[in-house]
Amino acid sequence: MAGSQDMFDAIVMADERFHGEGYQEGYEEGSTLGIIEGRQHGTLHGAKIGSEIGCYQGFAFAWRCLLHNCAAEKDSKKMKVLESLIGLIEKFPYDDPTYDKLHEDLDRIRGKFKQLCSLLNVQPDFKISVERSGLSF
Repeated sequence: MAGSQDMFDAIVMADERFHGEGYQEGYEEGSTLGIIEGRQHGTLHGAKIGSEIGCYQGFAFAWRCLLHNCAAEKDSKKMKVLESLIGLIEKFPYDDPTYDKLHEDLDRIRGKFKQLCSLLNVQPDFKISVERSGLSF
């Protein structure tokens, strides 16, 4: 009778046992997939931010050369804003993914870029897409 009692206990408790085993397997698989998806997501968004900052930097360097060659009194404000933008870009923490003010600094760079475009009377159109990314005018 004791053997049949253990058999019925095993049947009754099977649901609970399988639930626990299934939970553990799902948790392990989810953790592994979460790490993989997190890396892919971080790589994609990091590349987008890097591309955006790179376009701003190229834009700023090109305009620095253009404004340096024809430096006039009226261009001094443009040069100040341009140097400020370059300074913000140079201070940007490219290699610290845990930097807590990353989005604030990125917004500051975007704002300075827009200010410079306004002073230069340039209409930028920065787009990031699967086919290409870049800055067009």
